[in-house]
Amino acid sequence: MSRLKPSKRARLPDRAFAYIDARGRRRLPIHDRAHVRNALARFSQVVFEDDAALKRARQRLLNAAKKFRIVPVGFITGQFESERRQATSAVAAGLPTGFVTLLMTDIESSTALLRRLGDRYGTLLDGVRDVVRRAVSQGGGREIDARADEFFAVFEGAGAAIEAAVAFQRALGEHAWPDDVTVRVRVGIHSGRPTLRPSGYIGLAVHTTARVCAAAHGGQIVVSAVTRAGVEKAPPAGVRFRALGRHRLPGLPDAEALFQVHATGLRAAFPRPRTGKSTVRQPAAAPPESPQTQLELPPG
Repeated sequence: MSRLKPSKRARLPDRAFAYIDARGRRRLPIHDRAHVRNALARFSQVVFEDDAALKRARQRLLNAAKKFRIVPVGFITGQFESERRQATSAVAAGLPTGFVTLLMTDIESSTALLRRLGDRYGTLLDGVRDVVRRAVSQGGGREIDARADEFFAVFEGAGAAIEAAVAFQRALGEHAWPDDVTVRVRVGIHSGRPTLRPSGYIGLAVHTTARVCAAAHGGQIVVSAVTRAGVEKAPPAGVRFRALGRHRLPGLPDAEALFQVHATGLRAAFPRPRTGKSTVRQPAAAPPESPQTQLELPPG
């Protein structure tokens, strides 16, 4: 790549740079194909003043890559990995121990969304995470990890986790997305006693949460029997549960009883859980919603 001489650099407009710091120094030139590729490679070496500045620079760089028809797959993957490492490095500080409730989300049809949106998928992902993070934080939960299309959080109580999931599912359903795409997030919630290590939680409870999440459909909140039992005495207001039957989840020794969370503003009807064989017949349709009623609906 040819060097950008100081005189030529000075003549370039501000829009030809991905980042301009508080002192007016212009970083990461993006005025031609070669410099865009170089800016993509150097992005992780730049120290930004805050997260907002980083996001602005990243978006300008992705826009420039699109302009010059560069597909920055490695750059996007690197950004996901960087966010994951940052979250992991501080994750164990102050996290609850003992019996806790774990919440995991995953974006449905993320590959199709990435193909359709291209570089703008990063903006959509940021939007989804912002909505989920806000609800988790307001509900007293703590973020554990965020990698690729997944988000992982912990709560001290099952009720708070369910309320947070309902809140962000409603917010995601009302959000306006690029190109009017439909964005649906599957949610799995499970309670147990994971082991807290410097890198975060480990143990069967973590794996069970991931399997429960994988069993859900986009827009659906599925909880385990342990979580359902955890709110038996103090269920969240306006929430009720539909029994989905017992299912063999990959890698787990015993069949798990799964329940769908129902609340006003949430989609009610879904196909059967995304698992293998079920040991109990599944209900054909969701019941009428009555948000103030607390009940468990049997399968069939």
